[in-house]
Amino acid sequence: MRYILKIRRCRQPDCSLLRKPLRPEAEGALALPRFEYGFDILALIGALRYSEHQTVPEIHQALLDRHVEISERNVTHLLHRYEELLALRLGDSSRLRSLLEPQERVVLAIDGLQPDVGHEVLWVIRDVLSGEILLAQALLGSREADLVPLLRHVREALGERLPIVGVISDGQVSIRNAVAHVLPGVPHQLCQFHFLREAARPVFEADRHAKVQLKRHLRGIRKLERVLEGRTDTHALAISEYCLAVRSALTDDGRPPLAANGLKLHQRIQQVHTSLHRVITTKKGLTSP
Repeated sequence: MRYILKIRRCRQPDCSLLRKPLRPEAEGALALPRFEYGFDILALIGALRYSEHQTVPEIHQALLDRHVEISERNVTHLLHRYEELLALRLGDSSRLRSLLEPQERVVLAIDGLQPDVGHEVLWVIRDVLSGEILLAQALLGSREADLVPLLRHVREALGERLPIVGVISDGQVSIRNAVAHVLPGVPHQLCQFHFLREAARPVFEADRHAKVQLKRHLRGIRKLERVLEGRTDTHALAISEYCLAVRSALTDDGRPPLAANGLKLHQRIQQVHTSLHRVITTKKGLTSP
């Protein structure tokens, strides 16, 4: 939608606002001051970037497809404004307190995300009980001195009416020291997923070794596919399907420690072997690969 705003100026000589522009009050609900694009475009850019993980050129093309006249530079500019508005919303202490006061306590979860080595670390602190993000800030490091101000800011924003009764993290030394410094006496628990991953590490290593050994017995798929290349008979098509099934099994990994990759590969290959054995013994399809 396109809005046209009427900007008026007072013409009374004795008025203190003489010739100063008077913008419509409703403008603040449509767009940021002195911006050509409304909050709907701003929200769409943020959603495409952080929900769909699109790049600036991809966002620019998506807006052009919606008949929005905009340049890539303006997309980048609006993306920065979106991040600023998001940071302001996360930093609104009164809003957070109104959301969290009914539960009367807070359990913090703190973790850092580093997309690439050498880049800034995005630290996120959220409340486990409500799932609400309390703070998100990019830092150059992960030292105790870097994390202490973040925890202090969250503690002060929550106030005395919302006590922090626990903290959950991956157990990083700098996090443990920062929590002990800012929140002395508050229980600090290792994240259950990280705890399970560390407990299952011996099993994971054995499973990974087993997967490597299994893969050694599954080589030669490409050679078989080359032999079948160009053939369209029933036997060739059936063998090609089995080759695809083996390839899929080799690349279909689980998520350790909850799913063992080696065991999953063994199960998939066992299914392929059982199917091949059934076809051969019944003599209804393949006679021999």
